[in-house]
Amino acid sequence: MTATDRSIELINAAAQAAADKLAHDVVAYDVSDVLAITDAFLLASAPNDRQVKSIVDGIEERLLKELKAKPVRREGERDGRWVLLDYVDIVVHVQHSEERVFYALERLWKDCPELELPEDARATRTKDDAAGEAPEVTGDGR
Repeated sequence: MTATDRSIELINAAAQAAADKLAHDVVAYDVSDVLAITDAFLLASAPNDRQVKSIVDGIEERLLKELKAKPVRREGERDGRWVLLDYVDIVVHVQHSEERVFYALERLWKDCPELELPEDARATRTKDDAAGEAPEVTGDGR
């Protein structure tokens, strides 16, 4: 079993929204073969709590406006360190950079296929970002 077309559509829109808000380390996994509850996970990071919340808001706005999708559950917003958006077909994890390193969700899903994201939705992390400065974003320079 593989992720549905709807799941891919949601993942791509969420990844683009995250990149537009300067998320880094944006990656998506097809977890449909190992989980019955969802098709795909999207992971994204930010260097501070305020940016985590901004990314989450951007994802929610984009998915509602473009795809008429609302999360059935939203967790972790209060602290802004790790926010989970559950859209049933996909689950979005937006984490503070420190939580991303500590919990290393990529290790849990490393055997699942990585989903190809649009070029301008992929943000990369630089040495400067690791030191707390703004991330370098590939694509159109946003």
